[in-house]
Amino acid sequence: MVKLELEKLDLHYMSIELGMIEIKENITNKLKQKLKSNLAMSGLELLDDQKSILVDKIKNVIIEMMHYSDELPKVNYSEFISERLDYDYTYLSNLFSEVKGITIQHFIINHKIERAKELILYDELNLTEIAYRLHYSSVVHLSSQFKKVTGQSPSFYKKIGAKRKGNLENL
Repeated sequence: MVKLELEKLDLHYMSIELGMIEIKENITNKLKQKLKSNLAMSGLELLDDQKSILVDKIKNVIIEMMHYSDELPKVNYSEFISERLDYDYTYLSNLFSEVKGITIQHFIINHKIERAKELILYDELNLTEIAYRLHYSSVVHLSSQFKKVTGQSPSFYKKIGAKRKGNLENL
């Protein structure tokens, strides 16, 4: 889809990766606005300032770490993010907070809880295994953070999920 939009505007690119395009030529503001509007019609967003791009990279590293990897990093999150993006963590943290209005830590917690919700609904692991997989020190720690973020205990969330699943199967 992105390649098609670039071709329509006769723009040449050196590389296209998830979330990143490197365009060969300098483009005019008018052309940039056209590309931005064409991508928006497809539900995509053009980020052209360095801060937004870096914040997007931080989010992608965290999302990849939480949702697409069965094993979380052996080092702490700050070290992992810093190494992956080759920036000082304090700089990344301050930038992220400035742009997103929340800390990287809160963003990580929110995604850990989203991942926990998925794992609870899959019903393949018990809470102890989920807590271990998401690097919580204990089930109590996972449960308290889960309740703080969702307003529900993990077991209550599991019951609601099972009830919804049952209702869907009866349709």
